[in-house]
Amino acid sequence: MTDGTASKRVTLAVTGAGGTGAAKRLLLALQDDDRVEQVHLVVSPAGRKLVAFEFGAAEDPQSVARALGASSPKIQVHDPEDLTAPIASGSYRNDAMVVLPCAAGVLGRVAQGQAEDLIERAADVQLKQRRTLLLCLREAPLNLIHLRNMVAVTEAGAIVYPMIPTYYNVPETLAELQEELVERLLEMLGLPRTDRYAWDGSGTPARREHATAR
Repeated sequence: MTDGTASKRVTLAVTGAGGTGAAKRLLLALQDDDRVEQVHLVVSPAGRKLVAFEFGAAEDPQSVARALGASSPKIQVHDPEDLTAPIASGSYRNDAMVVLPCAAGVLGRVAQGQAEDLIERAADVQLKQRRTLLLCLREAPLNLIHLRNMVAVTEAGAIVYPMIPTYYNVPETLAELQEELVERLLEMLGLPRTDRYAWDGSGTPARREHATAR
């Protein structure tokens, strides 16, 4: 898919919170999009445990990358402890970063500017360079610390995008919930793919499809 948009470099970070299936869908969409020239994939140790649990895979980095669908040469996998990776430097053009799912602890450290690993350092770089950073928080219920951290990162320039599904599309499967989340994230990255979930005043194409099927 191409519309003349300049090629983008995107970082996808997966941390230790449930919902790594959505990260896989996003990674597949990014690697298949001609508008994306490079994808930097970073999975935290806790994220590897979640991927292994949710996909029935081994926890080693190679198995985790395969479980997430990494198969394109445009994907560069980084060790979360490697602070020499290009995305750790503001001099490297990294157009956007998505943390999906984003653990509450990662949110808190980003909010406080505490870069303890590559994920948090790359997020800090996005903020200081005034570049797109989407933090897809997976936590409920939220305590006051979470809420204050969300305000702090928003004030610093990040977008907090909790993994909260919409229901007016009448989703029937987990896959549909994940697909809609990913499509909305892609739109926020400047990589729109479909208007299937766009409200037009009376509904959405996805909702009408379900209504017709019934």
